Amino acid sequence: MIANSPAEFISTDVNNGKLVANINSALSLLTPETIQKFDVSGPRYTSYPTADRFVEAFTEEEYKLTLNQRRVGGLALPLSIYVHIPFCENLCFYCACNKIITKHHERSVEYLGYLSKEIDLHVQHLGTGQTISQLHLGGGSPTFFSDHELSELMSIIKRSFTLAPGGEYSIEIDPRTVDAQRLAHIASLGFNRLSFGVQDFDPEVQKAVHRIQPAEQVFSLVEAARALKFDSVNVDLIYGLPKQTSASFKKTLEQVVALRPERIALYAYAHLPERFKPQRRIDSYELPAASDKIAMLSNALATFVEAGYVYIGMDHFALPTDALAIAKRQGRLHRNFQGYSTQPDCDLIGLGVSSIGRIGATYSQNAKTLEEYYDFLNQGRFPVVRGLALSRDDLVRRAVIMALMCQGSLQYESIELAYMIDFKSYFTTELEALKELESSGMLVLENGGIQVTDFGWFFVRAIAMLFDRYLQTDRNRARFSKII
Repeated sequence: MIANSPAEFISTDVNNGKLVANINSALSLLTPETIQKFDVSGPRYTSYPTADRFVEAFTEEEYKLTLNQRRVGGLALPLSIYVHIPFCENLCFYCACNKIITKHHERSVEYLGYLSKEIDLHVQHLGTGQTISQLHLGGGSPTFFSDHELSELMSIIKRSFTLAPGGEYSIEIDPRTVDAQRLAHIASLGFNRLSFGVQDFDPEVQKAVHRIQPAEQVFSLVEAARALKFDSVNVDLIYGLPKQTSASFKKTLEQVVALRPERIALYAYAHLPERFKPQRRIDSYELPAASDKIAMLSNALATFVEAGYVYIGMDHFALPTDALAIAKRQGRLHRNFQGYSTQPDCDLIGLGVSSIGRIGATYSQNAKTLEEYYDFLNQGRFPVVRGLALSRDDLVRRAVIMALMCQGSLQYESIELAYMIDFKSYFTTELEALKELESSGMLVLENGGIQVTDFGWFFVRAIAMLFDRYLQTDRNRARFSKII
């Protein structure tokens, strides 16, 4: 093993001070000059090719064909399902999700009816009883749905599919919309994982982003979740928000450590007001400087690893007993449209407005507006409006990018055997470009593979970008977030 590789973060002795020392050593290399040079805009690679490469030529007819091929092929591999529920009662200014702000809860009744129609269409092509090993409800705010509506949705899913024992069944929680009683109902429906949107506990930051939720409220809910025996609780945090300081965010980090969720997702705020209207309500002068963001990141990494968390990669942490950390140790980590996942390369069905799915060597995305989504389903058609059929080159590059993003390493032989190529010949240009990153200490090029260093892990997206054939000819990268 190469020294200072991400694999060192996988030690079972997670309190070993060496881990913190490795992180601090890597962070010491994040000079202003390095950041200016390598903190570029780029994809997060929840897929490759990325969703901006989807084309309208991929229609519902192509989607139906892929579903039928899966059924005829007799594939026994389980499915993953994502359900997008777009409604929120209040607008969070930082939000870049596809959402609908409304206090009219009757709209969710209509939406549930259309989700049922979309599920029925899938059953017509896949048959009843396909096994699901992963289910995730995201948004928006899934808890905008009432208890009765959540029950009805799960009833529809359970009569259409078979939920595998021991699967991951998760739901995103807006702490402002639930109490212990609601969590008990969610547990009774079969959900075993919760994700709480916290972002920051500081009251001034919460005011600046229009999301007020006292820390005491979140602590109470997590305590209730533990009493209800949920397998895992995740907390989402964002650094780089308006009015955040290194000192204020350090206090939030300490509170999160005291909360001790099984998983933590730590995201850098991407200020793209030209793309996301809600962000135009944020005063850019109140955003922390790049140096302050680096300090926040540094404090977070050191704080979480010292507290016993395993650094999964890029923006995820988990306790060593959590399934995500176990998957990392065993080399089973995967990345899909919801981020890092314990599930292998299983097909993903996206349900609801704007949802993205993956079946076989294809990606698809639903209509982005309710009007268009409803119109398709009223015609008895899948609401797929764009997607992509992957080429052989796409598949090769996807395997390379996902290995780097998930494991921080790549063995040439594994790609050569899987795709019958000579890696060094196929990627001559890319390997040459990697030499500059190697000289900067981000990776080590071995005769048989690539190993990302601790320092390089902060820029793993930049490393992956060199293998992105589409991006190399694309001059409009500003639509992506900055790496740091």
